[in-house]
Amino acid sequence: MNIREWPAEERPREKLLQRGAGSLTDTELLAVFLGSGVRGHNVVELARGLLVKFGSLRQLLEADREAFVDELGLGPVRYSQLQALLEIGRRHLATAIENESVMDSPRAVRSYLKAMLRHETSEVFGCLFVNTKHRPLAFEILFRGTIDRASVYPREVVRRALFHNSAALILCHNHPSGHSEPSQDDVHMTITLKRALALIEVRVLDHIIVGDGEPLSMLERGWIAE
Repeated sequence: MNIREWPAEERPREKLLQRGAGSLTDTELLAVFLGSGVRGHNVVELARGLLVKFGSLRQLLEADREAFVDELGLGPVRYSQLQALLEIGRRHLATAIENESVMDSPRAVRSYLKAMLRHETSEVFGCLFVNTKHRPLAFEILFRGTIDRASVYPREVVRRALFHNSAALILCHNHPSGHSEPSQDDVHMTITLKRALALIEVRVLDHIIVGDGEPLSMLERGWIAE
């Protein structure tokens, strides 16, 4: 059935306008993004089929360019639009922390770091550099590794902290497996970096590990003394 023949309250776009985006299923959200279907399939059927093919909305959003554009109903234009929307979301989250102390808005900081790291398919390590008032100066991904390991070099972390004239920083890395519990290597690396940065009077405020669900704070777990 053509989607225009559906009752208005069941059409994804109208449902979003009446009840808000949070009321939509993954299929309906994707249908709104796609806008139209393909021959023989309305937009909801197309969206449902894509989610089955990729496995989930997240897996579709994180699909590489080649896999995405090859699918019927997607293509390079929609890939470009999707990447732009994802970047808009990341920048929106960045504005939530740019004028505040990161210690006053830990939830916003974690949401931002999750948006920056969760889509990565290999392990990456980054730093959120902050000034004397703990307001963000810059965020950088410093090291990229394999599916379960990224080599971290304290000298490079120190160099970037000096470059940004940072007074403190928040360390962060992701676990592509989805499990956010730190390994012994994570704990040892944090201690090593804290000692190296102390030599140039730069404080490590926290180390955030991004997996599925809520990011883990090593400060809250007691692995980083204030």
